[in-house]
Amino acid sequence: MSVDGAGGDREPSATEERARVTEMLAAAAKGLSPDDVPQALCRACVELLPVTGASVSIASGPTVRATWCASDSTAARLAEAQYTLGDGPCQSAIERAAAVLADDLTKAPDAGRWPVFAHEAVELGVRAVFSLPLGLGGATIGTLDLYRHTPGALSSRDLRIALWARDAVTFALMNLHAGYDADERASEEGVASWMEASEADHSEVYQAVGMVMVQLNLGPEQALDRMRARAFAQGRTVTEVAHDILVRTLRLGSETEGGGEDAGRRDAGDDGREGGR
Repeated sequence: MSVDGAGGDREPSATEERARVTEMLAAAAKGLSPDDVPQALCRACVELLPVTGASVSIASGPTVRATWCASDSTAARLAEAQYTLGDGPCQSAIERAAAVLADDLTKAPDAGRWPVFAHEAVELGVRAVFSLPLGLGGATIGTLDLYRHTPGALSSRDLRIALWARDAVTFALMNLHAGYDADERASEEGVASWMEASEADHSEVYQAVGMVMVQLNLGPEQALDRMRARAFAQGRTVTEVAHDILVRTLRLGSETEGGGEDAGRRDAGDDGREGGR
């Protein structure tokens, strides 16, 4: 829900609202283990705003790298869909280093900006997505992504609160516990461990990209595009396809994908060399 007034009919000042946003996010993280903090921050963002869910994705250069946290399963699936497709509000926010606000994914103009992603999002029951870039000094390190089940724009006040929440999440990602009491500062290195954990889910993707590059003599972007095409065609995620490639139960063919599962499947014991085909 949106932040309410401090009392009576008086609207809280911008300073008061920003302080409350910061305090709520800090309180959400206080006393939790490093593994639990990211999800708590996402859930706190949902409490602050008229949205259904939230996630934070980490970027590597111009592309999404991993999901840092998600408030619920739909938020996580929405983030994974953008990673799988290589498209969506999150990707656009990273590329532009600016907020991308999709008020209604069921109709133009938003449905036409990312047609495949919009279809996937609507299938998940998502009608609006708001992606805010995280970063300092002009460098984008990820996005805070907010979604809701009903269409409609954020009010100017809610957008202001969302941007403050974005600033607080950026600080959390960089150094959440700096300035806390000595016994709590043991968690100061937690941010690094969270990032390592979030990257672990996608480390298989990078390894699988390398295998596809060698097998099909492709560049990294082409190899990832081939994996994304297979994932989309089968209604799966890139992460799932990458796992199958690594355990040798899936081998992408040299021809255009779409020849059926038999063209890409191999025995689990295959050594990945071309000789068997």
